[in-house]
Amino acid sequence: MTRLYRAGLVLPAAELGPENPLPPLRKPEAVAKVSNVDELPPDLAENIGYGRLDTPLPCLLQDAYTRERTEHELPALVLENDKLRATVLPSLGGRLYSLVHKPSGRELLYRNPVFQPANLALRDAWFAGGVEWNLGSTGHTTLTCEPMFAAEIEGPDGTPVLRLWEWERTRDLPYQIDFWLPDGSDHLLVAVRVRNPHPYDVPVYWWSNIAVPQNEGTRVLAPATQAWHYGYSGRLDLVDVPGELTYPARAEAAADYFFEVTGRPWVAAVEADGTGLAQSSTGRLRGRKLFLWGESTGGRRWQEWLAPGADGYLEIQAGLARTQLEHLRLPPGESWDWLEAYGPIVADPAAVHGEDWATAREAVAAGLPSAEALDEYHGDWRKIADVTPESFLATGSGWGALENRRAPMCLPGTPFPDESLGPEQEPWLALLDGTPPDGDPLAVPPPTLVNRYWADLMEYAPKNWLTWYHRGVAHWAAGRHSDAVGAWRESVSAAENPWALRNLAVVTAGHEAAWLYRRAVALAPSLRPLVVEAIAAQLAAGLPDEASELLDGLPVEGRIALLTARTRLALGDVAGAKAVYDTGFEVANIREGETSLSDTWAAVSEEPLPEEHDFRMK
Repeated sequence: MTRLYRAGLVLPAAELGPENPLPPLRKPEAVAKVSNVDELPPDLAENIGYGRLDTPLPCLLQDAYTRERTEHELPALVLENDKLRATVLPSLGGRLYSLVHKPSGRELLYRNPVFQPANLALRDAWFAGGVEWNLGSTGHTTLTCEPMFAAEIEGPDGTPVLRLWEWERTRDLPYQIDFWLPDGSDHLLVAVRVRNPHPYDVPVYWWSNIAVPQNEGTRVLAPATQAWHYGYSGRLDLVDVPGELTYPARAEAAADYFFEVTGRPWVAAVEADGTGLAQSSTGRLRGRKLFLWGESTGGRRWQEWLAPGADGYLEIQAGLARTQLEHLRLPPGESWDWLEAYGPIVADPAAVHGEDWATAREAVAAGLPSAEALDEYHGDWRKIADVTPESFLATGSGWGALENRRAPMCLPGTPFPDESLGPEQEPWLALLDGTPPDGDPLAVPPPTLVNRYWADLMEYAPKNWLTWYHRGVAHWAAGRHSDAVGAWRESVSAAENPWALRNLAVVTAGHEAAWLYRRAVALAPSLRPLVVEAIAAQLAAGLPDEASELLDGLPVEGRIALLTARTRLALGDVAGAKAVYDTGFEVANIREGETSLSDTWAAVSEEPLPEEHDFRMK
């Protein structure tokens, strides 16, 4: 008998902290950038060039977390039958945190023993483990640390289905994820639907990222004889499968392998004894990938950083496109849906780990649901996809309700109720009613909405420092950079404010940027994210004395400690810079691919880089 019930997940957890109020006008430098696009097949090259986001706006960064963890209870929803127990975290992007095979007692996923954000997502904060549902753009979704709506509906077979849904703000797309565990089933079924309610094409990106344990004998299999390899060197190259790549523990450096899937799509991670996890799907979810951290010092450090005290992991992934570097076009008014299946694998170890690749794949495929069975389940699910939930198990954001207020939409099955509207939406509800935003120039402004509809409304709003500020952010997000600069200058002219000054500093360079940052800090000296940016800008402009003045009185910890070391180095005080490292510090939001820790160390010491500072991906 299948049950759906609430539970509490207690584990050591770091506080996420408040959002950074400074709009992320630029994305961090991408970890993956393809340098050989001209050598790729035309369709792959076209998709790589289409739809990439230059900023995660209107979302703000989540970068205020620390490395301090205390016991905390996270809300969880559990879907369970006599074979499987699935634990979902509705307050954290609907993460499938755990999938236990009850007859064997095996945890099929990599279950992180802590909640510890780190800087890997589009908005910075991300955490490892389980299955993450990525909609939006290349990179981990903006919703990975955000709440989703959740409700119970009746499934096609009378068993409970757990539905989660939200409004994805970078693309303005509603989507739903339905978890279905038929009575007696060995497979958790996950149905996904993404809808485009707009009268224009929208770039779409979806990847289900599945973390599984990595052991010495773990082998990753997929129905492919070739894969696109990305090794963080800039090239995307077609390589043969199998080979050593199917045993991630043998890899030295971090790498992505995007399998060229033939036939029905699936991917599996199998241990030395022939047991493991497999994911399969209906045909729309065509892409399959292996991600591994590698066994370098940096790769091992990243895994310890993301899951302190735990063993290593890898990710098998499934997406709409053949690689994670692509976006596809979702036509106006259309929706895409598919069905995924997650379950245990028990196969002959000799076959799965043998040298005959076809035999190894067949040994895994024999334990998967047939394509016909998945298609039948998919058809049955479509009969209940539009059922409206009657009561909620969890509440998401008010952004979908706000968009529905602006332009009512028909989205059966995924209601965005007015009750979800909150303080973040109030300024924009007022704008709909004809009242423009205004306020104290020294108070934090509300986050800017940047889609074409809200940008047009703001263009016709009465002029004041705040409407000019919002116009500038919306112009920037739309790629109208000169208009953005003009609007922020008008904002400063209307009322001296740190917010427009900071934005002008971000899009300027050299001494002018450093000067603008100092003006902004003078108005908001206690805003730590602003001070951190300002210090970095002084160093970039070759002004270490000014950087030192901004550092005066600040606690030498976290990123401030790194900036202190860099400032002392720029002032010629190599011993003082080395002393910061000797004292010890951690940069909680060190970015994936960022080498500032290792680069600064190389400039202050000829000794080997301490392992705690080694986050190098290659």
